[in-house]
Amino acid sequence: MKSVEIDRAKQLWEQPHKGHNRWHPDVPPVLEADEGEEVVLETFDGLGGRVSQVTTVGDLLERADPNALHAMTGPVYVNGAEPGDLLEVEYLDIIPEDWAFTAIIPGFGMLRDEFTEPYLVHWDLADGWGVSPHLPNVRVPGAPFTGIAGVAPSHEQVRRWTERERAAVERGAIALPLEPRGAIPSTGPAASEGLRTIPPRENGGNMDMKHMTRGSRLFLPVFVDGALFSTGDSHFAQGDGEVCVTAIEMGATAAVRFRLHKGEAERRGVRWPYVQHDAYLPDSPFAGPQRFTAAMGMPVRDDGYNDAENLTLAAQNALRNLIAMLQERGYSREQAYVICSVAADLRISAAVDVPNVLVSAVLHEGIFGG
Repeated sequence: MKSVEIDRAKQLWEQPHKGHNRWHPDVPPVLEADEGEEVVLETFDGLGGRVSQVTTVGDLLERADPNALHAMTGPVYVNGAEPGDLLEVEYLDIIPEDWAFTAIIPGFGMLRDEFTEPYLVHWDLADGWGVSPHLPNVRVPGAPFTGIAGVAPSHEQVRRWTERERAAVERGAIALPLEPRGAIPSTGPAASEGLRTIPPRENGGNMDMKHMTRGSRLFLPVFVDGALFSTGDSHFAQGDGEVCVTAIEMGATAAVRFRLHKGEAERRGVRWPYVQHDAYLPDSPFAGPQRFTAAMGMPVRDDGYNDAENLTLAAQNALRNLIAMLQERGYSREQAYVICSVAADLRISAAVDVPNVLVSAVLHEGIFGG
């Protein structure tokens, strides 16, 4: 067994050769691993350890530097991995720390134009549950996973993906540009050319897929020798959508094992990651049927304009409706937004009933009364 240990009392930039926060093939590996070998990786939370148990909402924005997000542990050089292979990453275990946080960060999130002030929730994690003094009567079951997991892109992919995201910005989309400030490593091509970690891409990355729990198998196409696998941004629990931009963010220890499927990505034309699991959220008491409330949303604006088949607008409306329902139970709008981010699932309930596609925001009632 091999491992990468980190000191969570320090920032990642203070611990050379432990990790990185940009995607680039020139980031040097922190260790080598053979196929079938168990590798244990200690990880930071999504803000790279910059938020602690004594952080207040008053100093949140100073600590939540968007240029220093996602301190990933790695990369791991997988011996024998070559471009065209399919890398299988089996999650043997994901062990949480005992504290976590959820934050509303202005400028981010599904309702970023409506929630313009910072907000911070601290969580205590124990016995498989998360509770917070900031969310009375709420107890969220844990289903730990790593929000980020991916391999290094090739030099050509870095160039091509940079250009496509620049073009998206020119069309009015939002994407973080290249930025050496806050980059780890702080010099060289990884700092000046490295891709930001907010969006997932063909190499994996910030997928935030809550079903990637213990026992799951993540399959990633390999683009460079050694694959260069990295992971981080661990979550104790999350609703599908992670709507306020953070889940229950925690440090964790992930144990993984690698398997190589030689030439399979090229032979099968696998261009994107996929995940397999033998059970649906097996560690969660809410994996089976439970009592729930589902708010619904359709693509109709407040002024009555029908933006036909706009799933994003339908999802935003479902979210707004669920927030309003939670406010009726006595939670503030900010508390309700956080509850939705960590415990509500956005589901595409109907995508064919044009023009009003329907998205549901489903919330398990079992989180209340804890």
